[in-house]
Amino acid sequence: MESIWEKTAQLPTFEPLRRDIRADALVIGGGLAGLLCAHELTRNGLRCVVAEAGRICSGVTKNTTAKITAQHGLVFHKLLKRFGAERARACLDANTAALDRLRALCQDIPCDFEEMPNYVYSLDSPRELELELAALDKLGRPASLAKDLPLPFPTAGAVRFDRQAQFHPLKFAAAIAHGLPIFEHTRVLEVETGRAITEHGTVRAEHIVVATHFPFLNKFGAYWLKQYQSRSYVLALEGGPELGGMYVDGSGKGLSFRNYDNLLLLGGGGHRTGKPGSGWAGLEDFARRHYPDARPTARWAAQDCMTLDGAPYIGLYSPRLPGLYAVTGFNKWGMTSSMAAAALVTDLVLGRDSPCRAAFSPSRSILRPQLAVNAGESAFNLLTPTRPRCPHMGCALKYNPQEHSWDCPCHGSRFAADGRLLDGPATGGLVHDRAKRRK
Repeated sequence: MESIWEKTAQLPTFEPLRRDIRADALVIGGGLAGLLCAHELTRNGLRCVVAEAGRICSGVTKNTTAKITAQHGLVFHKLLKRFGAERARACLDANTAALDRLRALCQDIPCDFEEMPNYVYSLDSPRELELELAALDKLGRPASLAKDLPLPFPTAGAVRFDRQAQFHPLKFAAAIAHGLPIFEHTRVLEVETGRAITEHGTVRAEHIVVATHFPFLNKFGAYWLKQYQSRSYVLALEGGPELGGMYVDGSGKGLSFRNYDNLLLLGGGGHRTGKPGSGWAGLEDFARRHYPDARPTARWAAQDCMTLDGAPYIGLYSPRLPGLYAVTGFNKWGMTSSMAAAALVTDLVLGRDSPCRAAFSPSRSILRPQLAVNAGESAFNLLTPTRPRCPHMGCALKYNPQEHSWDCPCHGSRFAADGRLLDGPATGGLVHDRAKRRK
């Protein structure tokens, strides 16, 4: 299950931390979000270091479909209703600025950067497309309605954004990581005000950024309650059609399409982590029916943090913890959101105001039905009398037969059949009776 990005790029390696050090800022997590935060903080004159528990870009970054766009689904009419025009516009402007910043960086980085239109389609709701176009017009970002899409099924049309982009995420990340003080295989065990403790050294820093995908500190912020994780799957097809753009289902439940080199990347089959879903089997069946001459050459899966209102959590980890920042909840749009997070975190660290600060604040009010769903999911799985259990908060794990893993339906931690940790927020593997793992 190696992605095409892993097969076609080589990342630099870094030594573990073996001593106590000081810095202006510490970034915990070496995925694209963490690397970009460190890059932007360093560019602005701060001494910044990165601590990564494993290898850089070993999580979502290597498993993305790598679309760079300010168009994060059919969301802006919903954000306009939830947040009001000012905050919704701040979200749109932040992602547009992130796209522009990534475009500028990619001019000097050989990362297969390519401008493409992005299409968010609806299968059966012209009304939703109309609402989205009206919202974008009100927010000062006119878009166009596209019909007759080159997809193998009928649609109601799509909202089109021009001059969006796609790239090779690991080639880009390798260039961004070059020259940064990065410590791999350096797991942060404890975070206190102004310092982080690892297995072999302590980092003292006035500013600490938690960019670990799902935040691993449970005591503050209630991230375990106000977001969840979702699995999605990708099939790389050789011999598929050239589509001339990037396509994604506006419902968030359907299929996505983009080309890379001679491949068609078909994404979908998603489900909440720990719940059943069609996975690769569904994608393979779709490919056989609609692209019979195409041949699968690779497949992989990604895991995304989903917030309850459609906007990421970027800002102070908790109002009670000055100097500690959270970067999470990208809702499957991590490429652009990583850059938006880096810009906002840099503004916050330097004491600069930002128009998207309130919209992305992790402390914003979340009064959504999904909050009750998340609470109920956690309560049910905490009370389920079965093994194995997740070491994060004790929820009962579910076996994922497609990926041969134990998955947590509460907060999305995942474990291999031998108990090894695959995905957080858990910070360690399983210790349990192997004979009971398939029961």
